[in-house]
Amino acid sequence: MQTFSERVVRAALSVPKGRVTTYGRIARAAGGGGQAARSVSGILGKAWERGERRIPWHRLVYANGHIWVDARHRKERMRLYKEEGIAIDKKDRVVHFRDLLFEFE
Repeated sequence: MQTFSERVVRAALSVPKGRVTTYGRIARAAGGGGQAARSVSGILGKAWERGERRIPWHRLVYANGHIWVDARHRKERMRLYKEEGIAIDKKDRVVHFRDLLFEFE
């Protein structure tokens, strides 16, 4: 049986190109409750440190469609968004967020 952390990584890896999902949706898909969304970044960060390089960080957004991006990662992230057809507005929010939102089954 997989741990919550393993299910979080699996959920993050399953977000298709051209779509985004939220930390909360990943947490719920992995079997976590309301506060579990706070742990998703940490879990994925640890997986990254252990060598899991396929995590699509740019597809993980906040519940309001806002993206997390800093100066160090901005150029690469914006390239990935453009490549996948995900438009980002001047306030760093996904354009047509609800249409691009990936819901787990």
